[in-house]
Amino acid sequence: MEEAGQRLKRARERLSLKYRDVEEYSQRIADRYRNNEFSISISRLSDFENRGALPSIYKLYSLCAIYRLEMGEVMRWFGVDPSLMPSDAAGIASERTHLVGFGREGMARVMSGEIQVPLSLDPGLDLQKTTFLSRFIQSWGVLPLMLVSAYEPKSYQYALIGSEDWFMFPILQPGSLVLIDDTQKKVAEEGWSGEHDRPIYLLEHREGWLCAWCDVREERLIALPHPSGQDSPLVFTAAGEVEVVGQVIGVANRFRPMARPRNRAGGG
Repeated sequence: MEEAGQRLKRARERLSLKYRDVEEYSQRIADRYRNNEFSISISRLSDFENRGALPSIYKLYSLCAIYRLEMGEVMRWFGVDPSLMPSDAAGIASERTHLVGFGREGMARVMSGEIQVPLSLDPGLDLQKTTFLSRFIQSWGVLPLMLVSAYEPKSYQYALIGSEDWFMFPILQPGSLVLIDDTQKKVAEEGWSGEHDRPIYLLEHREGWLCAWCDVREERLIALPHPSGQDSPLVFTAAGEVEVVGQVIGVANRFRPMARPRNRAGGG
C-alpha cells in the first residue's frame, strides 16, 4: 500500500506546487486563524513526504485545504477512519445518559462514511401485515448516515411490523422497522432476565411473517405474544410449518404509537 506521505506528495505535484508554495499558503491560513500551528515549514513538509512523520491536526488541515483534499479521506491514509467513530463509541459502555455529538455540522463534514439503504420497494407490499422487507427491496442506494454505522445494513435483513400486528406490542409497535440477524436461527432456551432482553425472532409461516418470543417443546415451536395484549400463543407442530428467519437485533419504533383498536380478535 502506498505510504500516506507519498500520497500527499502526489497531491502536491498534481497541483504543480513547490515546497515554498505550501509554506507560503499554510502561513496564510495560520495568519487567518492567528495560530502558527497551521504553518508548515519546508523542512517539516519534507519530513511528512519522505520520512513518515505525522502531521498535527492543524498541519493536516492546512495540507487538505491547500491540496483540495477531503480531510476524512486523508485521515484514512494515516490509518484513522473517522466514519468508524460511531461504531467504536457504540462498543464503549457509558453508565450515564448523554447527548451524542457525531451529527454536529463540523464533525459531519469529516465523517463521510456511507451506508446502504433501500431505495425502492415492491409496489405490492401490504403495510398492514408484518413483512419480511428484504424480499421486497428492489434496489439499494447509499446514504451518509453515521449513527447506524455500527451495523452493515445490507449484511442483515429487514422486517416491517404490520400496522395491524399487535402481537409484540408494546415492545414492537405496529409500523416499526426491525433489523434481523439471519445467522441466529436457533431459539435460545435461557440466558435472559426479563422481557426486555429475551430474544425475539422473526418467523415465517403459511400466512406470512410474525415477530415473537419463542419456546421449543419436543417437536413444537410456540410463538409467544406480549402478555399485555389480547393475542394467544401460536403453536406450530408439523415439520416445515414454520421457519425461524433470524433474531431481532435492532428496532426503529414509532415515536407516537398507533391507536390500538378497542375490540380486536385474532393473532398478529
